[in-house]
Amino acid sequence: MREIVLDTETTGFEPSEGHRIVEIGALELFNHVPTGRTYHQYINPERAMPKEAFEVHGLGDDFLRDKPKFGQIAQDFLDFIGPDSKLVIHNAAFDMKFLNAELSWVKKPLIANDRALDTLMIARRKFPGSPASLDALCRRFGIDNSARTLHGALLDSEILAEVYLELIGGRQPGFGLSIEASDSQGHGAAEQWRPHARPAPLPPRITEAEAEAHAAFVAKLGDSAIWKRFA
Repeated sequence: MREIVLDTETTGFEPSEGHRIVEIGALELFNHVPTGRTYHQYINPERAMPKEAFEVHGLGDDFLRDKPKFGQIAQDFLDFIGPDSKLVIHNAAFDMKFLNAELSWVKKPLIANDRALDTLMIARRKFPGSPASLDALCRRFGIDNSARTLHGALLDSEILAEVYLELIGGRQPGFGLSIEASDSQGHGAAEQWRPHARPAPLPPRITEAEAEAHAAFVAKLGDSAIWKRFA
Protein backbone atom coordinates (compact mmCIF):
# COMPACT_ATOMS: atom_id res chain seq x y z
CA MET A 1 0.00 0.00 0.00
CA ARG A 2 1.45 3.34 -1.12
CA GLU A 3 0.78 6.51 0.87
CA ILE A 4 2.11 10.05 0.47
CA VAL A 5 2.68 12.18 3.58
CA LEU A 6 2.26 15.76 2.46
CA ASP A 7 2.47 19.36 3.68
CA THR A 8 2.25 22.80 2.10
CA GLU A 9 3.21 26.35 3.07
CA THR A 10 1.15 29.26 1.78
CA THR A 11 0.87 33.04 1.74
CA GLY A 12 -2.30 32.97 3.84
CA PHE A 13 -5.46 31.09 4.73
CA GLU A 14 -7.81 31.36 1.74
CA PRO A 15 -7.10 30.77 -1.96
CA SER A 16 -10.37 32.56 -2.69
CA GLU A 17 -8.70 35.73 -1.32
CA GLY A 18 -5.73 35.38 -3.68
CA HIS A 19 -3.42 33.42 -1.41
CA ARG A 20 -1.09 30.87 -2.98
CA ILE A 21 1.09 27.86 -2.22
CA VAL A 22 4.80 28.67 -1.80
CA GLU A 23 6.19 25.27 -0.81
CA ILE A 24 5.21 21.60 -1.12
CA GLY A 25 6.95 18.77 0.69
CA ALA A 26 6.01 15.11 0.50
CA LEU A 27 7.45 11.68 1.18
CA GLU A 28 6.46 8.19 0.17
CA LEU A 29 5.45 5.35 2.50
CA PHE A 30 5.01 1.79 1.32
CA ASN A 31 3.21 -0.50 3.76
CA HIS A 32 3.75 2.23 6.39
CA VAL A 33 7.54 2.27 5.92
CA PRO A 34 9.35 5.31 4.40
CA THR A 35 10.94 4.39 1.07
CA GLY A 36 13.33 7.35 0.92
CA ARG A 37 11.51 8.90 -2.06
CA THR A 38 10.60 12.55 -1.48
CA TYR A 39 9.20 15.51 -3.36
CA HIS A 40 10.13 19.08 -2.44
CA GLN A 41 9.47 22.30 -4.31
CA TYR A 42 9.51 26.01 -3.56
CA ILE A 43 7.04 27.98 -5.70
CA ASN A 44 6.84 31.60 -6.83
CA PRO A 45 3.38 32.73 -5.65
CA GLU A 46 3.29 35.67 -8.09
CA ARG A 47 2.32 38.00 -5.26
CA ALA A 48 3.87 39.65 -2.20
CA MET A 49 4.37 37.64 0.96
CA PRO A 50 2.37 38.95 3.93
CA LYS A 51 4.38 39.65 7.07
CA GLU A 52 2.27 37.21 9.13
CA ALA A 53 2.95 34.33 6.73
CA PHE A 54 6.67 35.15 6.52
CA GLU A 55 6.90 34.90 10.32
CA VAL A 56 5.51 31.35 10.12
CA HIS A 57 7.73 29.85 7.42
CA GLY A 58 10.43 32.43 6.67
CA LEU A 59 9.92 32.33 2.89
CA GLY A 60 10.20 35.87 1.56
CA ASP A 61 9.76 37.62 -1.75
CA ASP A 62 13.49 37.74 -2.58
CA PHE A 63 13.92 34.01 -1.97
CA LEU A 64 10.85 32.98 -3.98
CA ARG A 65 11.28 35.39 -6.92
CA ASP A 66 13.33 33.00 -9.09
CA LYS A 67 11.41 29.85 -8.17
CA PRO A 68 9.08 28.17 -10.70
CA LYS A 69 5.40 29.03 -10.82
CA PHE A 70 2.86 26.39 -9.84
CA GLY A 71 1.90 25.69 -13.44
CA GLN A 72 5.50 24.72 -14.18
CA ILE A 73 5.66 22.10 -11.43
CA ALA A 74 2.05 20.88 -11.34
CA GLN A 75 2.57 17.79 -13.50
CA ASP A 76 5.71 16.70 -11.65
CA PHE A 77 3.76 16.97 -8.40
CA LEU A 78 0.83 14.95 -9.79
CA ASP A 79 3.23 12.33 -11.12
CA PHE A 80 4.81 11.97 -7.68
CA ILE A 81 1.55 11.51 -5.75
CA GLY A 82 0.16 9.20 -8.43
CA PRO A 83 -3.50 8.68 -9.34
CA ASP A 84 -4.75 6.85 -6.26
CA SER A 85 -2.28 6.88 -3.33
CA LYS A 86 -3.73 8.05 -0.03
CA LEU A 87 -2.49 11.49 1.03
CA VAL A 88 -1.63 11.72 4.72
CA ILE A 89 -2.07 15.36 5.76
CA HIS A 90 -2.41 17.18 9.09
CA ASN A 91 -5.51 19.39 8.83
CA ALA A 92 -6.17 18.01 5.36
CA ALA A 93 -9.00 20.40 4.47
CA PHE A 94 -6.55 23.34 4.44
CA ASP A 95 -3.96 21.76 2.13
CA MET A 96 -6.53 20.14 -0.15
CA LYS A 97 -8.38 23.41 -0.82
CA PHE A 98 -5.10 25.09 -1.78
CA LEU A 99 -3.87 22.21 -3.93
CA ASN A 100 -7.14 21.94 -5.81
CA ALA A 101 -7.38 25.72 -6.26
CA GLU A 102 -3.87 25.81 -7.74
CA LEU A 103 -4.60 22.80 -9.96
CA SER A 104 -7.85 24.34 -11.20
CA TRP A 105 -6.07 27.60 -12.12
CA VAL A 106 -3.65 25.72 -14.40
CA LYS A 107 -6.34 23.43 -15.83
CA LYS A 108 -5.00 20.24 -14.22
CA PRO A 109 -7.10 17.37 -12.78
CA LEU A 110 -8.25 17.96 -9.22
CA ILE A 111 -7.45 15.60 -6.35
CA ALA A 112 -10.46 13.77 -4.92
CA ASN A 113 -11.04 14.81 -1.32
CA ASP A 114 -11.58 11.20 -0.25
CA ARG A 115 -7.91 10.49 -1.00
CA ALA A 116 -6.92 12.62 2.01
CA LEU A 117 -6.31 10.95 5.37
CA ASP A 118 -6.45 13.66 8.04
CA THR A 119 -4.10 12.96 10.96
CA LEU A 120 -5.60 15.89 12.88
CA MET A 121 -8.98 14.14 12.93
CA ILE A 122 -7.37 10.79 13.81
CA ALA A 123 -5.58 12.42 16.76
CA ARG A 124 -8.74 14.16 17.99
CA ARG A 125 -10.67 10.88 17.92
CA LYS A 126 -7.86 8.99 19.63
CA PHE A 127 -7.12 11.64 22.28
CA PRO A 128 -10.36 13.61 22.75
CA GLY A 129 -9.90 16.91 24.55
CA SER A 130 -6.10 16.87 24.18
CA PRO A 131 -4.02 19.22 22.01
CA ALA A 132 -3.64 17.76 18.53
CA SER A 133 -1.20 20.12 16.83
CA LEU A 134 1.85 18.57 15.21
CA ASP A 135 4.07 19.93 18.00
CA ALA A 136 1.72 18.56 20.70
CA LEU A 137 1.71 15.11 19.09
CA CYS A 138 5.51 15.15 18.89
CA ARG A 139 5.62 15.79 22.64
CA ARG A 140 3.10 13.00 23.27
CA PHE A 141 5.05 10.44 21.24
CA GLY A 142 8.55 11.61 22.17
CA ILE A 143 9.42 12.62 18.60
CA ASP A 144 12.32 15.04 18.22
CA ASN A 145 11.10 18.17 16.45
CA SER A 146 13.88 20.47 17.68
CA ALA A 147 14.80 21.33 14.07
CA ARG A 148 11.32 22.82 13.57
CA THR A 149 12.10 26.45 14.47
CA LEU A 150 10.03 27.54 11.46
CA HIS A 151 7.43 25.64 9.47
CA GLY A 152 8.89 23.89 6.44
CA ALA A 153 6.91 21.60 4.16
CA LEU A 154 9.41 18.76 3.77
CA LEU A 155 10.56 18.79 7.40
CA ASP A 156 6.95 18.87 8.57
CA SER A 157 6.16 15.94 6.26
CA GLU A 158 9.00 13.93 7.77
CA ILE A 159 7.80 14.70 11.30
CA LEU A 160 4.20 13.99 10.33
CA ALA A 161 5.20 10.58 8.95
CA GLU A 162 6.57 9.64 12.38
CA VAL A 163 3.45 10.97 14.11
CA TYR A 164 1.18 9.10 11.68
CA LEU A 165 2.96 5.81 12.27
CA GLU A 166 2.55 6.30 16.02
CA LEU A 167 -1.14 7.14 15.61
CA ILE A 168 -1.79 3.90 13.74
CA GLY A 169 0.31 1.78 16.10
CA GLY A 170 3.88 1.94 14.84
CA ARG A 171 5.75 1.04 11.66
CA GLN A 172 4.15 -2.42 11.50
CA PRO A 173 0.60 -1.84 12.75
CA GLY A 174 -0.43 -5.36 11.79
CA PHE A 175 1.83 -6.70 14.53
CA GLY A 176 -0.41 -5.08 17.16
CA LEU A 177 -2.59 -8.21 16.98
CA SER A 178 -5.77 -6.22 16.59
CA ILE A 179 -7.95 -5.40 13.62
CA GLU A 180 -9.36 -1.91 13.35
CA ALA A 181 -12.99 -1.77 12.34
CA SER A 182 -15.26 1.25 11.95
CA ASP A 183 -18.94 1.68 12.58
CA SER A 184 -21.24 3.76 10.40
CA GLN A 185 -20.16 6.93 12.23
CA GLY A 186 -16.48 6.22 11.52
CA HIS A 187 -15.55 5.44 15.13
CA GLY A 188 -12.84 2.85 15.50
CA ALA A 189 -13.42 -0.42 17.32
CA ALA A 190 -10.76 -3.00 18.13
CA GLU A 191 -11.40 -6.67 17.48
CA GLN A 192 -9.00 -9.12 19.13
CA TRP A 193 -6.88 -10.99 16.63
CA ARG A 194 -7.02 -14.78 16.67
CA PRO A 195 -4.79 -17.22 14.74
CA HIS A 196 -6.42 -19.37 12.09
CA ALA A 197 -5.81 -23.11 11.77
CA ARG A 198 -3.51 -24.09 8.91
CA PRO A 199 -5.67 -25.48 6.06
CA ALA A 200 -3.33 -28.46 5.59
CA PRO A 201 -0.57 -29.75 7.89
CA LEU A 202 2.97 -29.06 6.77
CA PRO A 203 4.65 -32.15 5.27
CA PRO A 204 7.33 -33.82 7.43
CA ARG A 205 10.88 -32.68 6.78
CA ILE A 206 12.60 -35.92 7.85
CA THR A 207 12.98 -39.07 5.79
CA GLU A 208 11.51 -42.43 6.72
CA ALA A 209 15.01 -43.76 7.51
CA GLU A 210 15.64 -40.82 9.86
CA ALA A 211 12.35 -41.45 11.65
CA GLU A 212 13.22 -45.13 12.13
CA ALA A 213 16.70 -44.28 13.45
CA HIS A 214 15.20 -41.82 15.93
CA ALA A 215 12.64 -44.39 17.14
CA ALA A 216 15.41 -46.93 17.69
CA PHE A 217 17.42 -44.38 19.66
CA VAL A 218 14.45 -43.45 21.87
CA ALA A 219 13.73 -47.15 22.55
CA LYS A 220 17.17 -47.49 24.15
CA LEU A 221 16.47 -44.66 26.63
CA GLY A 222 13.98 -46.61 28.73
CA ASP A 223 10.41 -45.96 29.78
CA SER A 224 11.22 -42.66 31.52
CA ALA A 225 12.55 -41.00 28.38
CA ILE A 226 10.83 -37.66 27.79
CA TRP A 227 10.48 -38.47 24.09
CA LYS A 228 7.99 -41.23 24.92
CA ARG A 229 5.55 -38.64 26.27
CA PHE A 230 5.14 -37.35 22.72
CA ALA A 231 4.96 -40.69 20.99
